[in-house]
Amino acid sequence: MIFYRPSLHMNRLTEFIEVVSLFYFLLPVVIFTIFMSLRTLFIPNTIKGKFVSIENALYLGSMYLTVIIGFGLIYLLFELRGVSILVEANKDNVYNIFETSFYFSAMTLFSVGNGDVVPHGLGRMVAVIEALIGYTLPAAFVARALLDGRNEEISTK
Repeated sequence: MIFYRPSLHMNRLTEFIEVVSLFYFLLPVVIFTIFMSLRTLFIPNTIKGKFVSIENALYLGSMYLTVIIGFGLIYLLFELRGVSILVEANKDNVYNIFETSFYFSAMTLFSVGNGDVVPHGLGRMVAVIEALIGYTLPAAFVARALLDGRNEEISTK
């Protein structure tokens, strides 16, 4: 004989609503954080001193780390929401969603990737945006440093 337990059903519904509301709150926060971090590249006097310096290396490293963590969280949020956007090529391994999300984010930002994790559906568009940021970030950093250097030369003359 099967008994109906409304408390169990309500707990699952409540958990689902909490996950959905958390998703719609965290996704804009993560996107805003990535955007504001990238925006600092275009604020005057962000990159100071010589072109090659510890400060500039730390600045560029923090920009990359922000983008990796941000996009890793985007992949993770979609996976936790139930929208599968990443697929492991080797299905024999146990699928660790947290590890795979951040690994794929780093591989997409720094290179084309190895092909061991493949985006599909909406994940393809997110990966394209991340790859575009990964390709333009060093160029924007160098351009900004050169412009600041040129402005310093003009102001000292």
